Amino acid sequence: MSNLADMLFAKKRPALIGVDISPSAVKVLELSKQGEHFRVERYAVEPLPQNAVVEHAITEVEQVAGAVERALKRSGTRCKHAAVAVPAAHVITKLIKMPANLTDQERQAQIEMEADHYIPYPLDEVNMDYQVLEGAEPNVTEVDVLLAACRKEIVDDYLAVVQGPGLTPHVVDVETYAMENAYGLIASHMPGGGMEKTVAILDVGATSTSINVVSNNRSVYTRDHSFGGRQLTEEIQRRYGLSYEEAGLAKKQGGLPDNYQTDVLRPFMEAMCQEIMRALQFFYSSTPYNSVDQILLAGGCAQIAGIDELVAARIGVPAMVANPFASMSLSSRIKPQLLGNDAPSLMICCGLALRSFDA
Repeated sequence: MSNLADMLFAKKRPALIGVDISPSAVKVLELSKQGEHFRVERYAVEPLPQNAVVEHAITEVEQVAGAVERALKRSGTRCKHAAVAVPAAHVITKLIKMPANLTDQERQAQIEMEADHYIPYPLDEVNMDYQVLEGAEPNVTEVDVLLAACRKEIVDDYLAVVQGPGLTPHVVDVETYAMENAYGLIASHMPGGGMEKTVAILDVGATSTSINVVSNNRSVYTRDHSFGGRQLTEEIQRRYGLSYEEAGLAKKQGGLPDNYQTDVLRPFMEAMCQEIMRALQFFYSSTPYNSVDQILLAGGCAQIAGIDELVAARIGVPAMVANPFASMSLSSRIKPQLLGNDAPSLMICCGLALRSFDA
């Protein structure tokens, strides 16, 4: 079986830098660990040109590789090994029940036989990996095996943009799993460690909103919706006669006319609340669930001041902005306020950097 580029679920490995490639930016993050305590060593965010990543696919490999190289230089990292993630939209996952007493070789052979039923592409055109899920009782006769597969051409582009600047990719993960990995840090500080809670993680990025609902710390639902912060950037561009790059910068740094808050930003925030409500309604209508206990806001749009309060007021569910670094120490080169601002958009990158410490 071909690995999903040194394995989605890889074992022991060297220190890794997380590399997250989104439609609007490349983010890199390096963590260290002493005992049970994590520390943020280095990170950087490098913007991407408007059409370098389109509909979850890298369309300009050289431009994205250049942005990765600039981000690595700015961060000052010496890490040579990377963890990167492909978007869930390109990954086929299937939960398969298998006899518990199979050897690894027998299980691999059976998965290769069964994969034909689940993957709508020739098997020589995909990267595949699998993991036996934990939590089974020791005397059960069956186990759950998670199969993940992605087309090689997609994986190859993600490998190329990290290999271009000289990194060795050790892990190719799936964005959804990386997000869950980072969520584990936040859940560990919730009452009961997040157990007996249903939490909707809303990652509102540049071009899409991903909802990932976690119940008892296991993902029960994921879906992408086409709403993102690029709509706000384009409205700033249109209304104030700026270029796309100028509009993106003004959105982050300020300096727009007085009517920006009331005429542009507030309507966008209301639209974002409606989109989150719609995403939740989709979840309720397609699962046995009819409520969530908490909304966790991630992605660039979660950086909008006051968005958590507005979401909580409009939807009637407590909402908080994701910060996976809240209990971490910071190296002297990290600016706490800057990291605090960027934190919600670094969830996937954090989940990838955490792969350094897999048992």
